[in-house]
Amino acid sequence: MGQIEIRFNEMQAAIAVMREVAAWGREQGYRLWPDEWLTPEELLTMDARPENFCIGLMDGEIACAFLLQWKDSEYWPDAPEYEAAYLHKFCVRRKFAGMGMTGLVAEAIREECQKRGICFIRLDTALDEKTVRKIYLKAGFKIVDIIDYPGGRSMALYELTLGQK
Repeated sequence: MGQIEIRFNEMQAAIAVMREVAAWGREQGYRLWPDEWLTPEELLTMDARPENFCIGLMDGEIACAFLLQWKDSEYWPDAPEYEAAYLHKFCVRRKFAGMGMTGLVAEAIREECQKRGICFIRLDTALDEKTVRKIYLKAGFKIVDIIDYPGGRSMALYELTLGQK
């Protein structure tokens, strides 16, 4: 199994992968983002700028895409900027599914974090997403909080503590 090379500032390529993976997921009956949510207008925020759109390359081919932010005002509003890396919209292309991409990407993000003195990778997902939960727990993430919303929907906040290598 190879390593993942992260490239930042790849907004168009990242969104294309997100749309490809979301379309596949919807065809399989999963609850995934509609295409109208996967546009620069919807995804760009104060915390997510064009440079935060990443692709992950394996042997020169785009294997995955995600947003990697240094602040998350929505789910971690009290955390200072650069306390953690925040992983959003993580998508793995079908050709690379089942290869442990979550762990490989976490390892590549760990290297980015070490350059910046960051000790955590954080992410959020719906609490009832059992498949996703298993993937993140297997990669070493722990659920550190649950946010319950009116109407019964709950979000799980995950954190991976990065020990220094």
